[in-house]
Order: sequence, then structure tokens, then C-alpha cells
Amino acid sequence: MPIGGQAVVEGVLMQNGDRAVIAVRNSEGEIVVEEISPPKKLGRWRDVPFVRGPVRLYEMLSLGMRALARSAEIAYGQAQSKGDFALTVILALGLVLGGFVVLPVFLAGRLPLKGTLLFNLVEGLIRIAFFLLYIFGISFLRDIRRIFQYHGAEHKSVHAFEAGNGFSLEAAKRASPLHPRCGTTFILFAAVLTILIFSLIPSRVFWIRVVGRLLLLPVVVSVSYEILRLGGKYPNFPLLKPLVLPGLLLQRLTTREPSEDQLEVAITALRYAVEGASAASSSTTS
Repeated sequence: MPIGGQAVVEGVLMQNGDRAVIAVRNSEGEIVVEEISPPKKLGRWRDVPFVRGPVRLYEMLSLGMRALARSAEIAYGQAQSKGDFALTVILALGLVLGGFVVLPVFLAGRLPLKGTLLFNLVEGLIRIAFFLLYIFGISFLRDIRRIFQYHGAEHKSVHAFEAGNGFSLEAAKRASPLHPRCGTTFILFAAVLTILIFSLIPSRVFWIRVVGRLLLLPVVVSVSYEILRLGGKYPNFPLLKPLVLPGLLLQRLTTREPSEDQLEVAITALRYAVEGASAASSSTTS
């Protein structure tokens, strides 16, 4: 399984197979490293094409939410209660389902559109517009900008490692902050594919459209994940380049050029994810 990760509060999560590690810079400027236990394994389903997409999404969401909560504790020295964490998850799910599923269906239904294809096209464009506006809007928040910088640091460190440069800080500085396997690209794939896949629901009844879209979300996730894997494995393949390019362009919104301190945090997380406990006796730069 290729190395993956995500930005967290003042740090980076890196996952290498079944080992997941967060590296976070605390209020005293120290880099704190902790392993996070991955979600319960779902056996062979993790390797079955068109099934592994939803499985992998579940694993990353579960791991990512716990990593975000723990990183906030390390960075700010304040523990989040279980109630606050549950409320955060509920609000996030409400935003996704309400803003990116229900609302586009409702707005498209208010327009005088004829034909299922036109309806799904307009609905899909509304969904993509909402997503882009959301990303653009939150990018002005200071804390989000810092997370976007750590997002760039995650990509640059992984690029340098995959290019055979190990954990070199200098190589990471020269690397691109854009990566074809990024979750941002996955979300864009999914948003575009919904236009085609949701066309399988011919009904114009509002509640049938909403329920049908929820039921088809695993299909969207499955196809999007397989495209993302191919794009990450063969980024220069001519037929895949047009599919990867929009996601890379979108990453210009979700990544920022990191500072050297942020790169050091990302490289530390990567080294521990790759080497485990043996990384403790090594320097993070070379």
C-alpha cells in the first residue's frame, strides 16, 4: 500500500500500511510523535477492486478524525471531550449531506429544467460550485491556511521519499506541493462522477432523488478511488493526465508552500511511519 497522509492541527498524519503516525509541534516548539491505532481491519475487502474504495474511505475518515482531535490536544494542550468530538462529527456529516447532496438537488429542482440529463448536469455543477466556494472561503481563515501549509509539507515530503531521496529536507524543499493521490483530487473525481452515476435515477420526485443519491454514494466512491489509484500509479499516462490535471489544479487552493519548520514535522511523521521506533535515534534531515 502506498504511503498516504493528511494535514492535522500543527502537524501531519502519515500512514504506511498498518502503521499510522502523527507528528505535531506543540506550544513549546517541540515535535511530538505518536502512533495512532488504525481502524479494525476489514480483511480481504481492503484489496478487492471497487470494494476497497468505500473501505479505504471509512478507514481514512476514522483515522483522520481521531488524528485531528489528538493533534489539537498536543498543539494546544486542551483535550476535547467525547461530546464535543461527537458534535463535530455530526456537524461535519450534516455539512456534507446537506450542502453537497440535498441542497443541490433542491436548487436544481426549483429550475425549469427538462430532461434527466440536463437536471443532473445542472445539479452536478451546483455541487462542484458549492465545493469550490467552500474551499475558497475557508482558505481565508488563519488556522486553515496553516493546515493547508502542512498539507503542502505532507505532499513535498512524500514526493521526495518516493523519488528516492529518503528523508532529505533539501529534497523536500524542491519537491512539488501537489500530488496526484491527494484526497482533494478524489473529492473532485467524485463530484464529477455524480453527474453520470446519478443519472441512473430517472425520477423527478425530490425524496426519491435524495435517497437514491445516498444509496449510490458507495458506487461514486468506488469508481473515484480506482481512478485515483490509476492516476497515482501512472501519472504520465496520456489517457489519465486529463483526469489528474483538474485535481492538481484544485490542490493549488488546498495546499500552501510550507515553512522549513513545517517540513521538518512532515518528514518526522514520514520517517516514523516508515522506520518505526528505529527512527527515534536518527535525525529528520539529511
